[in-house]
Amino acid sequence: YRFIQKYNKKFGLRWLLRKFNICPNAYYNYLKKRKANYHRNKAKIKKTIREIYHAYNGAPGYRIIHIYLCRKGYDISRLTVHKYMNRELQLYSISRRRKLSYERGIAHKVYNNKLKQDFNSPEINRKWCTDFTYLFLTDGSKRYNCTIIDLYDRSVVASISDRNITSDLAKRTLQKAIDSQPRIDLHKLMLHSDQGSQYTSKEFTEYCESLGITQSMSKAGYPYDNAPMERYFNTLKNDLIYQHYYHSEKELYKAIEEFAYVQYNHVRPHSYNNYKTPYEARYGVV
Repeated sequence: YRFIQKYNKKFGLRWLLRKFNICPNAYYNYLKKRKANYHRNKAKIKKTIREIYHAYNGAPGYRIIHIYLCRKGYDISRLTVHKYMNRELQLYSISRRRKLSYERGIAHKVYNNKLKQDFNSPEINRKWCTDFTYLFLTDGSKRYNCTIIDLYDRSVVASISDRNITSDLAKRTLQKAIDSQPRIDLHKLMLHSDQGSQYTSKEFTEYCESLGITQSMSKAGYPYDNAPMERYFNTLKNDLIYQHYYHSEKELYKAIEEFAYVQYNHVRPHSYNNYKTPYEARYGVV
């Protein structure tokens, strides 16, 4: 039947049916059944797309949806997912807001950019990136989050939120990251950040020096030098912060912790890891 369907225009439908001794009614019934199966399978896929999309509050685009579908056993192309989502279901990933700027303090020491946009790391705990981002409660008050990710697999190794954006917050986040990696060799670790006053302060630079950590810093006002951190914070806000209202610090801080250590590290596939989760990439989990 598939051969006839493929070559009927070349050889003629009636000739092929006679050649294979197939009744025309049998062939047309095959076409109807095949078309019905196609529409049934398409409806099932579109239903699954809706479920995934709404389960993550409209955050994932068609690329991430495609990965989730493949993990559920569907054999479908990325372009087909794009067509189903955007054209037929009218489902779009929510847009991201512009990042606010911070007031700059006085730098105690500024380090050269040793990372030089080489965002690949051959080993665990060799290259870390860190940065701050702002967050809001429903009353309009601002909170800050400091996060450190490992460039080996883009996993979050530490995340702390607080009321103030300070050198102490940067130090506490770094210490939390170190404590979570008991076998780490700090003398082989590079910590990359921007030139924010929290990272260039006497308190933080001397702290890194005392631990033997090599600091690296982006060019001033050039976020591309710390692109993996920019992407993580975009994902955090896109997938979590912009989807909810937070009335208290406890509620906000708990949501960020759960997102970083559970959703981001263990559930969400990452394109850098060939769409494995950071946990799967870090520990070779299949």
